[in-house]
Amino acid sequence: MKRYRCIVKGKVQGVWYRKHVANAAAAAGFRGYIRNLPDGTVSAVVDTPEESLCEFKEILMKGSPLSKVESVECEEIPLEAPFHEFGIIR
Repeated sequence: MKRYRCIVKGKVQGVWYRKHVANAAAAAGFRGYIRNLPDGTVSAVVDTPEESLCEFKEILMKGSPLSKVESVECEEIPLEAPFHEFGIIR
């Protein structure tokens, strides 16, 4: 299990993006969180095996019907206390 932080750029705020991603990620069994950043991007942090990262990135790319994702960049970060669900941080 590894922890990744993904930064999503594009039209991803004010379009129900976080809600759609959180629902899809939770349904797929991912654990972590998603939140808006002040610069208009969205940050998603997930605990997942490396081989499942592509599936998580696909969820981020799909987003919501009103979103328009331009890019998703993920990096591995230190794994601390494990997450127990996938949620939205405001």
